[in-house]
Amino acid sequence: MTKWVYTFGAGKAEGRAGDYEMLGGKGANLAEMCSLGLPVPPGLTIVSEACTYYYKNGRKIADELKPQVMQGLRQMEAITGRKFGDTKQPLLVSVRSGGRASMPGMMDTVLNLGLNDDTVQALGHDAGDARFAWDSYRRFIQMYADVVMGLDNEVFEEILSDEKARFGHEFDTDLTAVEWQHVVSIYKTVIEEELGVAFPQEPEVQLWGAVGAVFSSWMNPRAVTYRHLHNIPEAWGTAVNIQAMVFGNLGNSSATGVAFTRNPSTGEKELYGEFLVNAQGEDVVAGIRTPQSITEAARIASGYDRPSMEKLMPEAFAEFRGICAQLEAHYRDVQDLEFTIERGTLWMLQTRAGKRTTKAAMKIAVDMVAEGLITEDEAVSRIDPMTLDQLLHPTIDPRVRREVIGSGLPASPGAATGEIVFSAEEAITAEEEGRKAILVRIETSPEDIHGMHAAEAILTTRGGMTSHAAVVARGMGIPCVVGAGTMRIDMRNEKLIGIGVTLKKGDIVTIDGSTGQVLKGEVPMIQPELSGDFGLIMAWADRSRRMTVRTNADTPADARAARSFGAEGIGLCRTEHMFFEGDRIHVMREMILAEDEAGRRVALDKLMPMQRLDFTGMFVIMHGLPVTIRLLDPPLHEFLPKTDEEIAEVAGSMGMEPAILRQRVDALHEFNPMLGHRGCRLAISYPEIVEMQARAIFEAAVLAARETGAPVVPEIMVPLVGLRSELDYVKARIDEVARAVMTEAMMKIDYLVGTMIELPRAALRAHIIAEAAEFFSFGTNDLTQTTFGMSRDDAAAFIPTYQRKGIIEHDPFISLDFDGVGELIRIAAERGRRTRNDMKLGICGEHGGDPASIHFCEDIGLDYVSCSPFRVPIARLAAAQAAIKGRT
Repeated sequence: MTKWVYTFGAGKAEGRAGDYEMLGGKGANLAEMCSLGLPVPPGLTIVSEACTYYYKNGRKIADELKPQVMQGLRQMEAITGRKFGDTKQPLLVSVRSGGRASMPGMMDTVLNLGLNDDTVQALGHDAGDARFAWDSYRRFIQMYADVVMGLDNEVFEEILSDEKARFGHEFDTDLTAVEWQHVVSIYKTVIEEELGVAFPQEPEVQLWGAVGAVFSSWMNPRAVTYRHLHNIPEAWGTAVNIQAMVFGNLGNSSATGVAFTRNPSTGEKELYGEFLVNAQGEDVVAGIRTPQSITEAARIASGYDRPSMEKLMPEAFAEFRGICAQLEAHYRDVQDLEFTIERGTLWMLQTRAGKRTTKAAMKIAVDMVAEGLITEDEAVSRIDPMTLDQLLHPTIDPRVRREVIGSGLPASPGAATGEIVFSAEEAITAEEEGRKAILVRIETSPEDIHGMHAAEAILTTRGGMTSHAAVVARGMGIPCVVGAGTMRIDMRNEKLIGIGVTLKKGDIVTIDGSTGQVLKGEVPMIQPELSGDFGLIMAWADRSRRMTVRTNADTPADARAARSFGAEGIGLCRTEHMFFEGDRIHVMREMILAEDEAGRRVALDKLMPMQRLDFTGMFVIMHGLPVTIRLLDPPLHEFLPKTDEEIAEVAGSMGMEPAILRQRVDALHEFNPMLGHRGCRLAISYPEIVEMQARAIFEAAVLAARETGAPVVPEIMVPLVGLRSELDYVKARIDEVARAVMTEAMMKIDYLVGTMIELPRAALRAHIIAEAAEFFSFGTNDLTQTTFGMSRDDAAAFIPTYQRKGIIEHDPFISLDFDGVGELIRIAAERGRRTRNDMKLGICGEHGGDPASIHFCEDIGLDYVSCSPFRVPIARLAAAQAAIKGRT
């Protein structure tokens, strides 16, 4: 028979802290505290598997569960000396959720369960306080009717507000027993009128109603949203904790509160929390009354005149402080605690790892190493890499009110304020005039690159997390929100239509790239601070990791930023981005629109010194570190004008007839350009492009070596190779140019020629391609879309639906698909090294900055990951955590 219930109480427990997958975090930690001999009210935990059963069987509670719960209740009765439903000494219980991952406030709770018209009288007589009993009964009715019966809590709050006014009271605590009894009668009448059923009087009926409601709350909208934001699988389900009630609302010798063993905002080693006298737990977080400080130091610092728990209840405070120290030492981490004091007796209701800011997490980890509680590796492992964005970018002040007018995908973190502009040119003009601009586009293209660079932030109404706007913005460290489907852009009239507002060019908005929100107006920011704790954690991480971390950088400015964040080379330089800067796009267009090879070479001769200058700058900045340069990759039409207005403008600047230019643009059009004439296919069709780029690379290597005194070893990457013969052809052109430059410069240049593995065929034939390639870099953006057969720019339209319906767990363009795309990478790595055992292997797609994907790269033995500059610290930390995990 399945064991659905685990009990705890009187210093004994059937579970332990390590059973959190089965018992949930709350249940496992209640059991652990009980086993430690701490004062924990007795109770039982229904395992999370019961929640899974509930949903698999049409929201039906398992038949075997009920007798096990009732048996657990008998054990609680024996410990407390009270009986569930008894009319003399009733046992009241709380029913709370408890998933394996903390989801504070997301699911439902019912307190004071077991009260009815008879047991309320018994409770008042037993406690010697009728007012307390009726207060508890109205709380139970209000909570149960909301959570279980579906009658909105505001109905009851409105009644209570009216009755307090009628009685002439300001606070709930002012009401007498008789007045509470009157409120209860109104509550019950309203329930029957609104719902057509009476409030249930049978405690066992109440119990199963509450258990079902907690199971159901696993799928309520706020819980679903929270799980999605924090990558918590739906399949986990929630455990349910049924625990004997202890009462913080039993007069002025009773209280309830929450606390952290260290300050969760700053990390300082000090008790941090609040409590309320004569209250129950929900009062502290509901904001009905102003809570009091737990410690006297906190009270003095806040200037609050109400006494602290330390002064008001010194014995309970001393016991609580000792328990805090014991639990922090036991768990070796900051604890988030809930407690109740019932007539002077302290009871512990919960402990869990405390959520904290990234800045606090850094300080706490460093301090705990100094205190000997944890090791350096444990400190490194405790920092969530993705939260480092809080330290690297400006963020919106959490204290300010947000007027949200739209939302999309949080594509690039940080926040920025500026005036709306609708074109790249307007962004550049704003920058030149000292104005801050937010570039608003339906979607961006490579041609917008200069405007994107000039803008403070980018907003698009289309596109996904690996769209052009998202990838470029992350590389530049610019806040970006993409796929803002709640907003509409009227390009003709230059208007942005949001939720309840229409904005025009020049209006001020704020972009929050960390949440995906678009806000009206200017919002105060908090600037990033890289503290000493950050540097120490990163130093420990660097000592622990095996893989190196490179950056994706397309300009010297990118390279400089990445190096300041600790990049150990460049894993991907996308040379096409260099062609969009300044006047270069005009020369690039000359080359594309030339009638023959001779005309193309004239234009390429103009481009060559520009590329050489960029490469020289990057080699100098990265001197002594590897630099991987990818040859021209995108389809040529991306460089050409699209609208009639753009065509007329470009034709005028080039002395061409617009009709002729339109014909040339149309001739280059492809139905599926991402699978068309691009990458090595361009190099084979137009080898003069390869020759120009190779010459720029090798001449830059010569110049940089002479300037720095350090040899440069460029790694030249040929994109979109599917056949070894393609690589052979392009490599021959590269080698020919290399020999020529070395002869001219009278200098030997060591270099590598490799390929980007971004096609399934290349992965499967890696052992053959490796005969010509000296390194592989996995371009996981394209490898994902060619493996799945889905466009990364269009997938955002249906991927969220897939996630919501459980078709897939994660967006494969954000976190690597280990089973499919990952298997191809594994095959290519194994086969490539079978041919060339010293082959360098890396990853340079967007997954190179994703912690889960980095763990996969460590598992299969890649040499490096490469990511956008602002993700370098994230990758360094994630790579260290992967290495540490592999050693344990």
